[in-house]
This record gives sequence, structure tokens and C-alpha cells, in this order.
Amino acid sequence: MLECGEGFMIGHLNVMPDVSAPVIKLVRRTTEPVAAQTLRSTAAAVISFVVALMVLPPQPAPLTAPLTALLVVQVTLYATLTTGIRRVNSVIVGVLIAIGFTTLVGLTWWSLGLTIFSSLIVGRFVRVNEFVPEVAISAMLVLGVSQAASAAWHRVLETLIGAGVGLLFNLLFAPPVWTQSAGASIDGLARGMGRVFRTMGAEIAEGHLPFPHAAARLHEARRLDHDIVQVDASLRQAEDSLRMNPRVREGLLSRVVLRTGLDTLEICAVVLRVLTRSLTDLAKFRAEESLFPPDVSAGLQELFEQLAEAIESFARLITTQVAANGEQAEERLTAALATSRLTRDRVAEMLLEDVQEHPGQWQLHGALLAEIDRILDELDLDKRTERLMQELDRRSADVSERHPRLAALRRRLRGESGTEPRPAVEA
Repeated sequence: MLECGEGFMIGHLNVMPDVSAPVIKLVRRTTEPVAAQTLRSTAAAVISFVVALMVLPPQPAPLTAPLTALLVVQVTLYATLTTGIRRVNSVIVGVLIAIGFTTLVGLTWWSLGLTIFSSLIVGRFVRVNEFVPEVAISAMLVLGVSQAASAAWHRVLETLIGAGVGLLFNLLFAPPVWTQSAGASIDGLARGMGRVFRTMGAEIAEGHLPFPHAAARLHEARRLDHDIVQVDASLRQAEDSLRMNPRVREGLLSRVVLRTGLDTLEICAVVLRVLTRSLTDLAKFRAEESLFPPDVSAGLQELFEQLAEAIESFARLITTQVAANGEQAEERLTAALATSRLTRDRVAEMLLEDVQEHPGQWQLHGALLAEIDRILDELDLDKRTERLMQELDRRSADVSERHPRLAALRRRLRGESGTEPRPAVEA
């Protein structure tokens, strides 16, 4: 299992650059958190079934207990607590509705329909979220038996047993931390962006850039939006796994590092899409000639290679666990940014000379430089630190507003222990 330390860095997963996408996906699916979660869910379901057999009659088989445990033992402790409460709430509400209809009218086709309709409506009001159908299911199971009161009691007790076993299981055996898969997703996104930069540089260096090739790079940059959605889902799972997990220290800090890092990469992906749009427009206007002079093309290829290295180094920085490796990643990013800025200035001078000789589409040259500047600015370490501090302060202020007494108690405890107050409080 991966554990988060005191630093600003999160677990790092090295993925070989030459490994194909299907292989990478297969590796992610067979990582340790997935295997651990499978074993935990199976064990919790079996234990809850055994407990239910000891408490309740063996007939009918108390399968609701293992079902509840299977649903309650989610991938994170935070999800386990919230899911368990909603699950028990949905079953109790459904049972109460069924008992009411059984007492008043019994089971008929119209009473069944009215029970389902009422259960779905009430389920929305009691805010059980994804367990709204469970309200109707519980009501139907109780409505269809002859001894409604006994069946209702059994179903509620089975649900409580399953939820209790699932919750205790997660408290005794802490769920896995999913920062490894989130780090791999962020690393994959950065590598995808780097691949677009390197391909563009190689095509520009060839001299003439056909419009279909430039359009293909634009579509490839647009597909990064889909990758960002997948990375965001993986990051949300990692953030939940850090909440209230006893094996994780500085959980809020870790979540903020990953979240702000993804925000930066998302901005860079948007700018990259705009940059490919500028190059596509330029290729359309210069369909019968070279996109740039040979010296400018060579400079842009070098610059795009350095930008790809900077983005990949940034991803390694925010997904690196050990402090020593974090320092290495920071040094690589600093070097890549410094080299990129020098190359950018050299390319800007050559583009200026090119514009003076060929003033057509000069605005696209300026847009190209502005987009490169934006990416370099987003990856800057000083801006990264400033964004981290702002986000930590904002979350700390939100926690203090929601729980002022708890925040005051923590400040007093820190003052008594003689430690410096931290900029953020674990949510």
C-alpha cells in the first residue's frame, strides 16, 4: 500500500514511455488497491452472512446482509460511512411504506403500483441518492409476504448487520489509498500532451506542413478533454481515499497538491488546443509553401521538445512521494523551464525577422508566442507555490467557518503544544 508522507509529494508510478495504452490500462486494473479492495469486499460479505445466520433464522437465507456489506464496503472509508447511512435509511423508509400499505389495503396490482410510486417519491425527499430504487425494492419485498411485520423486521436487521460489518471492517482494516492510480492517470495525461508537442515539432521540422496533418494534431489535442475527465474521476477517488483514513497523514495537503496540479495541466491542455488551432490556421493559409523558414522550424521543434519535457517533469513533481525524488523532479522542471524560455526568446527573434519579410498572418505568429508564454507561466514553480498556498488558505477558512469551535480548539491545542499553526486543517 502507498502511504502519504509529510511532504508536498504523492505516490509515484513509473510508466515506461514505450508501453502501449492497452498494456498500461491492464497494469492499472491489476494494481494492489484493486486486489485489496476485491478481497476486502468478499471477506466483509461472507462475515456479514455468517453473523446474520447466527442472529436470524436460516430460512429464508439472509442474503440482504452480505449484499449490504458488499455495497457499504466501498473503495474509501469516507464513502463507506456515507453509503452505509444512506443504505440503512433507504431500507427503513421502504419497510415503513410497505407496512403501511399492507395494513391498509393488502397486496393488489394497484397497491403495488402505488407502493412503488410512493417509495420512489419519498426516496427523493429523504436524500438517499443512488439508493432511491432500494426504497421501492425493500417495500416490494415486504409487501409480497404474508407476515409483513416479521419480514420487515428481518430485512431491517439484515441491513443493519451488513452495514455494521462493512463499517467495522473498514475501521479495522483501512481501505487502500488510491493515489497510485491517480498519479498514473496524471502521468499519462502529461505524456499525452508531450506526445502532441513532439509530433507537432517533428512535422514542422519537415518544412511543409499539410493542412490534414495540422488538423489531425488539433483533433488529438481536443481528445485530451476526454482524458482529463477520466483523470478527474481517478483523482476524486484518490481524494476520497485520503479522507478520514488513519494511515494517511496530511491528507488535505495531499489532496490539494494533486487537485491544483491537475488544474494546471488542464489549463495547459486548453492552451495546447488553442496552439494547435493557430498552427492549423497557419497551415491552411500556407498550403503551398513551408510553414516557417528552416531555422524557425528547427527552433520550434527544439522548443516543443522542451515544453513536452517541462510538462512531464511537472507531472512527476506532483506525483512523487519521496522528498529526495521530489527535489530531483523540481530540478528537472526548473531546468526544462529555463531552457524553454531561452529557446522561446531565440524563436521570437527569428519569427520577428520572418514577419518583417513575410507580413502575412503575422497575428498567428504573435498568438503562437503568447500561447507558449502561457504554458511556461502556468508551469512556473513560484506560481505553483502561490496557487497551493491560496487553495490551502481557502480550505482552511471554509473549515473554520463550518466548524468554528473545532477550529478554535485546534488552535488552542497547537498553542499549548508549542507548534506553529498550520495553513490548513484536515477536512
